[in-house]
Amino acid sequence: MSDVVIRVEHLSKSYQYGVINHGTFSKDLQSWWAHIRGKEDPNAVLSQSQCSGRSGQRFWALQDVTFDVEQGEVVGIIGRNGAGKSTLLKILSEITTPSKGRVKLRGRVGSLLEVGTGFHPELTGKENIFLNGAILGMTKAEIRKKLDEIITFAEIEAFINTPVKRYSSGMYVRLAFAVAAHLEPEILLVDEVLAVGDAAFQKKCLGKIGNVAQEGRTVLFISHNMQAVKSLCTQGIILENGCVKFHGEIHDCVNTYVTDMSARGTLNNFWEFDQAPGTHKIKIKSAYVKYQGDRITVNTPFDIITEFWNLEEGFSVNVSMILYDMPGNVIFNISTKNVPLAKGLHQAVFHIPAHFMNDGYYTVYNMFVNNARAHFLHEHALSFEILEDRNGAWHGKWVGAVRPTFIQNEYRLLSQDIIR
Repeated sequence: MSDVVIRVEHLSKSYQYGVINHGTFSKDLQSWWAHIRGKEDPNAVLSQSQCSGRSGQRFWALQDVTFDVEQGEVVGIIGRNGAGKSTLLKILSEITTPSKGRVKLRGRVGSLLEVGTGFHPELTGKENIFLNGAILGMTKAEIRKKLDEIITFAEIEAFINTPVKRYSSGMYVRLAFAVAAHLEPEILLVDEVLAVGDAAFQKKCLGKIGNVAQEGRTVLFISHNMQAVKSLCTQGIILENGCVKFHGEIHDCVNTYVTDMSARGTLNNFWEFDQAPGTHKIKIKSAYVKYQGDRITVNTPFDIITEFWNLEEGFSVNVSMILYDMPGNVIFNISTKNVPLAKGLHQAVFHIPAHFMNDGYYTVYNMFVNNARAHFLHEHALSFEILEDRNGAWHGKWVGAVRPTFIQNEYRLLSQDIIR
C-alpha cells in the first residue's frame, strides 16, 4: 500500500541471559578472555545467583510482531513494563537490530527514546542541534531555519553555547524533545516523554505532538498516560510479553488494556526481594490498601501503602501515586517529599478520606522520582473497587470521579410567607 510508511513483518528480538555488552571493545575483550580461561567476568553486572539456571537461555523481548502504520497516523503503543515497547522503538530507530523479521520505513525518522539519546556530552546545545540534523540528512541551511524555534521551545537561550554535560536533567530533556520534534522527520518516535519534566513542559510536548500529527507526519507514541494517548492517537497497539495483543482504534485499545489490567489487579501485592520489581537502587516489597471492615465503600476512609527497600544510603527519592479510573483517566496524582533516605525498608502512606471518592474500579501506579527525573515507574501496582453505599433517595449513578460531602443537613426555613 502506497500510504504505508512503517511496515513491521514478523519482528522478533532475543537476548541471552548472562550476556552483557559493556559499551567498549576493551571491556568486551576482557570479558571474552575471562570466559575462555574459565574465570569470572571482571565486568559482570549480574551476579551468578541472579543468572543461575538461565545462563545460555534466551529471553524474547519481541515475538513475531507484525503491523502497518499509514502516513499521518498517530499510534499509541501501550503495555506493561517489559512488554517490549522500548525495544520496538529502538529497532525502528536502528539503535538495535532484530533477531528475526524486518522493518520497512519510508521517510526520515526522528526519535526521543531515552533522555539525550544521540547527544554528545562535550558538544554545546547548538552543536548538538546541528549534529542531530545532519544525522537526519538535513543541510545546514535547513537546520538554521529551525534553530531559533528549537532554542525558544527548549527555553535554554542563555545556555545554548554550553556543553550539554553541564545541563540539568530538565534542560537536557527539553532540548532533546525540541530537536526531535522540530527537525521535521516524516516519522517521529517518542518514548514516555511525559515521564519527565514539569507540567508546563508536558503540556507543551503534547501540543507539539498534536501539531506534528496535523501536519500529516506519522507518530509512534509510548506513554502510560491513557488520557494523553486517547487525546493524541488515532490507533493503538497493545504489547504483552513481546507480542501484539491488540491493534485497532484507540478508544477500543485503551478500554481493552484498562479492563484487562483491572481484572488482573489485586488489592494486595507482596514480593520477595529476589522477585521484587524495581531497580538497582529501589525494590518494591509491597503495595496494598488498608481499611476497616470487609469492603471499601464511598463512606470508608482507607490508606494506599507502598513499602520499598532503598538500597543506596542517602538516595533522594519521592514516591508519586497516580490513581486511574477504569477508562484510564487520571483522577489525581500526589507525592511524598523528595528527601535523602537511609538504606533500608521504607513505607509511603497515602490517606484517602471518607466521602471523597466515587464508586468504581481504580488502578494505582507508583512513580519513584529522583531529582525531578523518573527513576522507576511501577505500573498497575494494585487495583481496587469502591462500592456504593446508598444513603438517600437518589438511586442513579453519581457522575464524576469524586463525590466529596462538604455540606450536610443544611436546609433552613427562612420564611413561611408566600409572595403572591
